[in-house]
Amino acid sequence: MTGTASRARGTGGAAQEQRPPLWVEEPARRRRLPDPVRTAAVRAVIIVSLTLIQAMIAFLCAVAGSWLSFPMVLSSVGSTVVATWAVLDVWVTRQVWNQRHGVVSVPSSTARQLRRERRKARRQARVAARAKERIRRRGGTGQLSHS
Repeated sequence: MTGTASRARGTGGAAQEQRPPLWVEEPARRRRLPDPVRTAAVRAVIIVSLTLIQAMIAFLCAVAGSWLSFPMVLSSVGSTVVATWAVLDVWVTRQVWNQRHGVVSVPSSTARQLRRERRKARRQARVAARAKERIRRRGGTGQLSHS
């Protein structure tokens, strides 16, 4: 076997060192859902998927003219109500979790800028008040120089 053939097959030592790793760990973009919310979401997905399967079977039974179509349609209506309840349960569970455990607030850059400006103005007002108080304690007339 020649050197070019081994390089073409990727068996050369230098070629293997140049390859990027197969798995690169990336940080999560969003936080993981809390456990109760995730449980409610999984339950809702299962219920909604079963409801869709049941509705499809009811439709196919109706097209085929089977006697089973009427009970299937009635049960599909009932499971649609249950599926709606399950989806609402996810929303309510999420709201309750946020109320009890606090929500992570990410202020917009404009809100952050306004807070910085207010903080800076308060700091300057405190510095000015301290300077006036210092002059008053020394017995000055409010002027910085005693000439």
